[in-house]
Amino acid sequence: MQRFRVALLLAGLSAAGTATANDVHLLTTGAFKGVALSLIPQYEAQSGNKVVVESDTAGGIIHKIETGAAFDLVVLTSQAVGKLVSESTTDLAKVGVGVAVKSGAPRPNFATPEAFKQMLLKAKSIAYIDPKAGGSSGIYLTGLIQRMGIDKKLKRKTVLVNGGLVADKVASGEAEIGLQQISELSAVKGVDMLGPLPKEIQNYTVYAAGIGVKAEEPVAAKALLDVFTGPSAAAVLKARGMQLPGM
Repeated sequence: MQRFRVALLLAGLSAAGTATANDVHLLTTGAFKGVALSLIPQYEAQSGNKVVVESDTAGGIIHKIETGAAFDLVVLTSQAVGKLVSESTTDLAKVGVGVAVKSGAPRPNFATPEAFKQMLLKAKSIAYIDPKAGGSSGIYLTGLIQRMGIDKKLKRKTVLVNGGLVADKVASGEAEIGLQQISELSAVKGVDMLGPLPKEIQNYTVYAAGIGVKAEEPVAAKALLDVFTGPSAAAVLKARGMQLPGM
């Protein structure tokens, strides 16, 4: 009889633990994914919940949401996120575009806009996100190259990446120069992230978060958002090549 009572008690505790644990569905752009993955273990340890992470370009995420994808929390460019969530948004970070080469390769000069232009013209191949994929860096770089008047000269040696990490193309040797947000270039082994674009042509993207209109776990999503803006976030952002939005 005593064993039976103990078994019932243990079963009840197990069921209670299962009932209080929730899956929080996070949609995030690739630029913030590394930060999110670094901070999520802190949230999971505090809450007992699990976070399901889905990553895509900004345009890809917008398409997912507009076609009915379920999510609790989304991290997206600040211009877009406000139209897709139920409450006010919270700015999390900003990041600029950087330049990367394969580890050990010569480091080209791109300290000025003209030097950057000459670097692209002299490179055997360059890679950046295909603007059609909806990535903010690809959209900006396409316009920048057009304004510099070198888009036709670069066309044959440009590797357009359909989302994901441009630095993978650099590490594999498919491209000599990689251009993308610094946080994404820094996430790949086998490449050297050389630094940001010159300030005269730099473009910063601000990433913000919001809770979904139809979020199944809005309270849990808010707790995850609190971790993304908490005391641990600043050091993680810096390590990933991002900055606090107010800097």
